[in-house]
Amino acid sequence: MSTINAAASGQFKIGGDITINRLGYGAMRITGKGIWGEPDDREEALRTLKRLPELGVNFIDTADSYGPEVSENLIHEALHPYKDMLIATKAGLTRHGPDIWPPLGRPEYLRQCVLMSLRRLGVERIDLWQLHRIDPKVPRDEQFDVIKQMQQEGLIRHVGLSEVNVEEIEAAQKFFKVVTVQNLYNLVTRQSEDVLDYCTTNNIGFIPWFPLASGDLAQPGTLLDTIAKKNNTTPGGIALAWILQRSPVILPIPGTSSVKHLEENVAAVNIHLDDEDFKQLDQQGRQEQQKQGS
Repeated sequence: MSTINAAASGQFKIGGDITINRLGYGAMRITGKGIWGEPDDREEALRTLKRLPELGVNFIDTADSYGPEVSENLIHEALHPYKDMLIATKAGLTRHGPDIWPPLGRPEYLRQCVLMSLRRLGVERIDLWQLHRIDPKVPRDEQFDVIKQMQQEGLIRHVGLSEVNVEEIEAAQKFFKVVTVQNLYNLVTRQSEDVLDYCTTNNIGFIPWFPLASGDLAQPGTLLDTIAKKNNTTPGGIALAWILQRSPVILPIPGTSSVKHLEENVAAVNIHLDDEDFKQLDQQGRQEQQKQGS
């Protein structure tokens, strides 16, 4: 496994000035069940985090709501000071229990979230801070305005958004430069195609969460299964290879709390799908999305 390195996924410049390897790591799974509390195996979670720089993974995506607080605290414990690593975090969701995530976008709350993330991560500035959701109960311009203020104050370097459409990105751009968008996207979940195309055209990093999902396409004997066997990998490895080839701005962040699974994910950067396999997977993924939507 020593020959695998996330650098083989290619590079992307966040905001035009922070170069990362495109294959990143999502730090949601280093928490307990329902993304609540401490992980079942704390030591393995810490080993997984410490393995990241050895595998060339220099982009970590977390959020204050993961745990809550647990993910940010473990990242600090395992990796601070973050040499040549981008630790991105998010805020705008509150937690009342396992799998419960109500949004809260009041300006004073978002400011408090940023200040607390700075403390937990042990940094003076968050290089990529993302609004986890636009709160529909608070005028979005108020949410965008406080983010702009925090950027001007030097608390935040670059700003990203999560689960947004093109119109919302353009509305936010009036307040600050949107450098990343994080939406649900994978081989069979394709409702954000227009957002991805917009990001590709405008060189905005597109961070697909839940990138390994492949639905019924991963069943034995399917095209995905056949291509996986041909490449001596798992269906998840092919799904990740496909998503990396889909657009040069895509920055997948598969998450895990296991070193073994992490190494399998990073190994996918060495897989290159030929044009025919890529096209067939693309077509089947779109058909699966249509079936789910019908």
